[in-house]
Amino acid sequence: MSFVVDLFNYRRRLSSEVSVGTVPLGGNHPIRIQSMTNTSTMDTKGSVEQCIRIIEAGADYVRLTAQGEREATNLAEIRKQLTARGYNQPLVADIHFNPKAAEVAAAVVEKVRINPGNFVDPARVFTELTYTDDEYAAELARLRARFLPLLDICKKHHTALRIGVNHGSLSDRIMSRYGDTPGGMVESCMEFLRICKEENFSDVAISIKASNTVIMVTTVRMLVETMQMEGMRYPLHLGVTEAGDGEDGRVKSAVGIGALLADGIGDTIRVSLSEEPEVEVPVARKLVTYLSERVGHPYISGYCPVFSTLTDGPLFRRKVRTIPGCNLTFPLVVSCDPQNFSDLLKADVVLPYQVSSTVIYAGGLHFYRSDYSGLTSELIATMQKDELAVLLLETHHRNGVGEQRAAIFQLMKADCNVPVVLSRTYHEDCLEDLQLKAAADFGLFFMDDLADGVCLHNEGKIPSEALISLSFGILQAARKRVTKTEYISCPGCGRTLFDLQQTIARIKAATSHLTGLKIGIMGCIVNGPGEMADADYGYVGAARGKVSLYKGKVCIEKNIPEEEAVDKLIALIKANGDWKERV
Repeated sequence: MSFVVDLFNYRRRLSSEVSVGTVPLGGNHPIRIQSMTNTSTMDTKGSVEQCIRIIEAGADYVRLTAQGEREATNLAEIRKQLTARGYNQPLVADIHFNPKAAEVAAAVVEKVRINPGNFVDPARVFTELTYTDDEYAAELARLRARFLPLLDICKKHHTALRIGVNHGSLSDRIMSRYGDTPGGMVESCMEFLRICKEENFSDVAISIKASNTVIMVTTVRMLVETMQMEGMRYPLHLGVTEAGDGEDGRVKSAVGIGALLADGIGDTIRVSLSEEPEVEVPVARKLVTYLSERVGHPYISGYCPVFSTLTDGPLFRRKVRTIPGCNLTFPLVVSCDPQNFSDLLKADVVLPYQVSSTVIYAGGLHFYRSDYSGLTSELIATMQKDELAVLLLETHHRNGVGEQRAAIFQLMKADCNVPVVLSRTYHEDCLEDLQLKAAADFGLFFMDDLADGVCLHNEGKIPSEALISLSFGILQAARKRVTKTEYISCPGCGRTLFDLQQTIARIKAATSHLTGLKIGIMGCIVNGPGEMADADYGYVGAARGKVSLYKGKVCIEKNIPEEEAVDKLIALIKANGDWKERV
């Protein structure tokens, strides 16, 4: 496994160290936490106060948008006022479409983020373009010429740089050769990294994000392998873009970020929630703390095949046999709390969890309970002969992800293709803690097609219906089973052109019954149509108080007054036959 240090035993990937003001990144330093302001960068007082709230919540870095040179210049005043009040945490300028703004910002803050998709290329127009090899080479030469002045300024001022790729804003040039693919995202990043390496500029970090967790995880793994092949070890910033709010935002973020942290990948993270920026920080901290508890765990040995995302594809894809006569929907949601059966009607199977038997008969299936140590050749042979067999795979190991992975790979080695339901027991009274831990533990197995069900048990004060909702939420976040409306909503920043949180609440109130529909809610156009590429409908800020509506990637109506936009969105959904009345 060239993208992971050890598939079963937790150990962080050793990246190169990047100097970011007083808080270095990568190397042996802790995983850093960050968030981003949603104030106007020209609002000095408001930005300073929000930066302080983010820092006091525990952030190591604070990012602010800089749409133009005015905003980039004003970052110096924000930096000055924060320093005067005793706050020295590094500031990061977020740049799109404006190399000159990046150059101004690089002289006044500790780090600058640029987007390869729009640093020198115009806004993506979703037009099929073709380039000859010579024309493509000329485009790369143009990119290099425009990028070098920024590197020179960063060198002079000891400013770090983040190459931040977003799935939603790949350039039409990259799209022409690679399409809307993980490979295209990786190449978009590598074009800039190769220049940094040639110019001996090492204070570089990378992010490569998507709202689709499977694409995000697959692409980061591919990037790690590609960098290794080219002798690069730059640190990685992790995040799931447009994750949303509430349980959905936390679960989606923990599924994507947690999967990579479990592989030892990641040096800094941001949990992007459509909530106040300071709320993101303790959520991210909880996730990092939980994953770091695996350090130094008892060693796990096991069969591990040679696998590369670059040559073998993005996922493991375990083959699973079909159970004859079974009309249940896989992946299963299995409950093990029969005390409040009325709350569990949405579960696919209810198990009498406290029984001592190693085989449980429920839902017309035979559930064989075992952990990795009990997965003997005799048990495997028995399950292979039983056409109704399902393995209920338990773990109590400190690195349960590693142990359950080892067990599943042992099944693969034995050509045992029985369905596997993962079983985990938690002891949580706080729902948010359970959401983050369970999503981080279960999510990667479904993204990698290694598991066929989730059995989430909690010995705490959280009601059973919340466990069922969380189980379904994990499966949806991992793109395996859709049971509700999906909202792809950005966290907001200084570019946001309407009241994001209020708008999300209004849209959810009107559309949450449209199971299976994907609705994108974007504060501005930067990632709008692109990040909503697989959304059915989009609601995008077009100007202050104005909204444009999309069907897929096609803009249907432009510059609608904000107060009319939600009603117009509903009308658009109805006009396309996707509306259903509430039952």
